[in-house]
Amino acid sequence: MKSAFELNSPACGDCCAARAGNGTSIKRPLQTRTDILILAAAAVLFVAALALRHYPVVSFALFFTSWLTAGNKVISQSFVNISKGRIFDENLLMTTATVGAFVTGQYGEAAAVMLFYKLGSIFEDMAVSHSRRSISELMALRPEYANLKQDNEVIKIAPEAIKPGDILVVRPGEKIPADSIVVEGSSLTDTSPLTGESLPKSVEPGDQVLGGYINKTGLLTIKAVSALEQSAVSRILELVEEAASGKAPMESFISRFAAFYTPAVTISALLIAVIPPLATGTTDFMTWLYRAMIFLVISCPCALVVSIPLTFYAGIGKSSASGILVKGGNYLDALNKADTVVFDKTGTLTKGVFNVTAVRPYGCTENELLKLAAYAEYSSTHPIARSILQAYGEVIDEHLIESSTETAGKGIRTTALGQDISVGNLEFIKDFANFDEIIQEYDTEMAGTTIHVAANGRYFGWIEVSDTLKSDAVKAVDGLRKNGIRRVAMLTGDSRIPAEAAARKLGIDDVGYGLLPHEKADRLEKIMSAANGHTVFVGDGINDAPVLASADVGISMGGIGSDAAIEASDIVLMTDEPSKLTDALKIASFTRKIALQNIIFAISVKVLFLLLGTAGLATMWEAVFSDVGVTVLAVLNTLRIKRYRV
Repeated sequence: MKSAFELNSPACGDCCAARAGNGTSIKRPLQTRTDILILAAAAVLFVAALALRHYPVVSFALFFTSWLTAGNKVISQSFVNISKGRIFDENLLMTTATVGAFVTGQYGEAAAVMLFYKLGSIFEDMAVSHSRRSISELMALRPEYANLKQDNEVIKIAPEAIKPGDILVVRPGEKIPADSIVVEGSSLTDTSPLTGESLPKSVEPGDQVLGGYINKTGLLTIKAVSALEQSAVSRILELVEEAASGKAPMESFISRFAAFYTPAVTISALLIAVIPPLATGTTDFMTWLYRAMIFLVISCPCALVVSIPLTFYAGIGKSSASGILVKGGNYLDALNKADTVVFDKTGTLTKGVFNVTAVRPYGCTENELLKLAAYAEYSSTHPIARSILQAYGEVIDEHLIESSTETAGKGIRTTALGQDISVGNLEFIKDFANFDEIIQEYDTEMAGTTIHVAANGRYFGWIEVSDTLKSDAVKAVDGLRKNGIRRVAMLTGDSRIPAEAAARKLGIDDVGYGLLPHEKADRLEKIMSAANGHTVFVGDGINDAPVLASADVGISMGGIGSDAAIEASDIVLMTDEPSKLTDALKIASFTRKIALQNIIFAISVKVLFLLLGTAGLATMWEAVFSDVGVTVLAVLNTLRIKRYRV
């Protein structure tokens, strides 16, 4: 897949690609250092030529060598492109213009053009590396080594050598080297490098762990389910590396513009060199040839063709550093047209973790009610059972539990504390307790799941267990409205009561509940047809994958989201914070602002100097500024994205 810098337009083909990073491999610091040394050598030769101007032959030789040293890549690339049939590009423009300057006797200006051009390319390379570093820092999750268990022996291997099925040992403090399943041991893992979640995650045999997690407490034996290159970390890195391949509409416009622009200015330069002397009957061909060469230097479209893709790449880099992975500049730019945002509920706006949110005892205390429920649920692994045990908060005496029988989806019956305890939904409890009078008081408008408790035929009360909202959910919805989002909706497979309760707390306009995946897609289609701009869908589960793919912009939760959701989405929020969507909108808006500034500035300066050059009021030095100078200023303006505070 090609990078956004691998520009195929005839305008600025291989030169700009080389300057900004050819293909998916962007220039490394070593190449930049080499270019700086070349520039320094060319500059020394240029200064020596100026100092020896009283010796014309020596001065010419030094200017020529300086020109050749600084412009060797441009000159050689122009011949390569001609051999491939790509004539009208920046390489040929620069080569022709500087050769023309030599022909007209402007040796110093010819060398200066190439020197400044080389300086500009170094600035651009540094800007690209700067954007890339923010991505690399985010991706500094790859482990340095892995401990392979082989024949009762543990050997240290390179992570790249891991194969699916390998048994690995991870000691406390070490990174988990690849996506794996825990086969032995239990521990707390730090998932923050991938998810941004500050609370450690408990893992035990059977649990999945991702490459990049950090083992905190216990010794783990894990079985690799994928090689390093297929791990979550590697997939994320690959998404970022390929992100620039999706051109934003603004980038596509620049490429189309440059394809027509360059042949037009080349022909115009030729006409400037030939027509005025013939029309006036003079023989001053050198003056008009010099003006034509100035016109060519000024006309180079590099400021546009390089700075615009670089702007969107910088925007992607800034997003990555903020925990937002954008799969292409087109998706980043699409956020600027967002009108409607649609959220999934569970795992997106809520934590996907159950907590006890209400306790209503009948004829007992809250603690007595929780104690009965905790002893009954002790042997269950259901998340609701775990939340009740956490709410009770006291040590369970296992000796007081005699037996336990669970009925899937309904409840659990346990003999404990010398009583026959039943815990479950309303229909389940009715078989074990008579509470016709009490049931009249039962509030059916609950925000979550209600667990009823009975013991020895007596009803003791109910416990409400809810999936709580994420701490930044309200901030997320408020932030969207402040950033121009007209409508916020929620589509969920959850039941009406918890869905509407969450929507009320968040101030969401429209709620769809009890929806199957295909029903979500149908509802989203109706919402999209009523929107005045793009519709963004935010989800996390495998059931959200079809909706994520059909939305104008699909955004998934990268920490707890399913692989299918992440693959189907266009943007991934690695921290699982819905409020990051507001940050993404701000970065997209600022990126577009910088891109427009660069376009307006570059075109304005080009037009001004093209007119001055044609009228003979601009020298080659001004021409250099209008090309390389404008490019450098546009690149420096682009670097503001890195410092932008969301």
